[in-house]
Amino acid sequence: MLGLEMVVLLGIAIVACGALASRYPIAPAILLVVAGVLIGFAPSLRAAHLPPEVILLVFLPALLFWESLTTSLREIRNNLRVVVLTSTVLVVATAGAVATTAHHVLGMSWGPAWVLGAALAPTDATAVGVLARHLPRRTVTTLRAESLINDGTALVIYGLAVGVTVGEEVLTGWHVTWLVVLSYGGGLIAGALVGLLSWQIRRRMNDPMLEGIAIFVTPFAAFLAAEAIEASGVLAVVACGLFLSQVAPRITGAATRHLVVPFWSLSTTMLSSALFVLIGLEAQSAFRALSSTTMARALLDTLLVAAVVIGVRWVWTYTTPYLIRAVDRRPVQRERRVSARQRTVTATAGFRGAVSLAAILAVPRTVDSGAPFPDRDLIVLIACGVIMLSLLQALLLPAIVRFARLPSDTSVDEEIQLAEVLTLDAAIEAIDDTATELGVGEIVTTRVRHELDKQRRLVEATGADGDPLVEHHDQYTSLSLALLARRREALVQLRDERRIDDIVLRQVQARLDIEEIRFSRPTLPE
Repeated sequence: MLGLEMVVLLGIAIVACGALASRYPIAPAILLVVAGVLIGFAPSLRAAHLPPEVILLVFLPALLFWESLTTSLREIRNNLRVVVLTSTVLVVATAGAVATTAHHVLGMSWGPAWVLGAALAPTDATAVGVLARHLPRRTVTTLRAESLINDGTALVIYGLAVGVTVGEEVLTGWHVTWLVVLSYGGGLIAGALVGLLSWQIRRRMNDPMLEGIAIFVTPFAAFLAAEAIEASGVLAVVACGLFLSQVAPRITGAATRHLVVPFWSLSTTMLSSALFVLIGLEAQSAFRALSSTTMARALLDTLLVAAVVIGVRWVWTYTTPYLIRAVDRRPVQRERRVSARQRTVTATAGFRGAVSLAAILAVPRTVDSGAPFPDRDLIVLIACGVIMLSLLQALLLPAIVRFARLPSDTSVDEEIQLAEVLTLDAAIEAIDDTATELGVGEIVTTRVRHELDKQRRLVEATGADGDPLVEHHDQYTSLSLALLARRREALVQLRDERRIDDIVLRQVQARLDIEEIRFSRPTLPE
């Protein structure tokens, strides 16, 4: 029954925290972490722990796949240098700084110190996603790309540190080089091959349900394929998702998207929310299980490590851009420079989350000799505390965004309008030839041309206050939605009077829903 109780509590916590976050200016992730801490006070629920394998094999592939599918590959290419540096050099620098602090200040041996540093080095793609509504596209994409790729670097360091500590690995230059090459190269190849296979299979499907199942299986297949050759499953999922984001629009039909997009949106929201609750639960559990040092000393250690993790990112943000500017003075790079004030957002957005939690919970309890893993309880406590403290930075984000004075980003709205205009122009140009091919009569062709012309003029009128065409469209939409509500009421009444069956109600209701979504969806940029 414990599992069922946790499912109910998780659902209640997610709904309650979401409602509070929509009412008050607090990031949902922070409220969910607090909810996890509160759940941990219930003695009967303290035994509820999610195995780290579940996070690595179920949560991460799904979350990273959806983030990869919904990010901008064009922006990643445009900011590739920044993404590569932050996902490799910054990760190593953060892990090294934390390890050095843990060794010289906290008194850990080098092996456990590097385990702690590697676990806390990568940022979290899920936590970064909450910023998308407040930041320009370039900033959001860079942060997402960094958090998608840096997991591979961190997990290589983590695997080496754990292996050396338990006695399974021998640290040599060639061995480290091979592991890095295998992790990155193998992960990218595995992800590309699985993505290619998924593309070839899905292009031959015409059943939306079967194609939806194929999409669901894809990230897990990519992860397992990479893990089978001891490469990075995280990078495999990311590579697979980015590849499919480019080819899927050519093969995926509207019915499949109508089925898949809501499913993935709901599923990933549930998974990411559950992870934040789990962070709070594990943090409290780590406090209770602490035995190697005093609570006061552990809290001070946590604050120190959190300061190092956050401080390294701030130092990186305000040093490397100037070094790059000194080397690269090309005009195209000068145009992409941002001010020191604007970089405060990037410096603050170094949230830690799912990968850090999974890595730290996966630390073995014993080494090869049978002795306990050194300082494991302290490592788990510090990691959970740092994750929570890094998420608290979200409280400062609204103020920091205002301080940064980020330029208004209208590029998305402009490109939406461009796409609407050009696609409508293509349809208008092709209407005569298409009508001839299909044998459509002149009356129908004229009607369709009139509707397309109206949509074309409506798109061009975007942003024009008081435009009669826009006002007419708004009134038309309002009236149509009101009449759809009356039709739905009449439909339910027919069912209640037993004049139609529930099956008929659902089928007609589905058609009305499609009409309502079509009218409710903002056809013009907000």
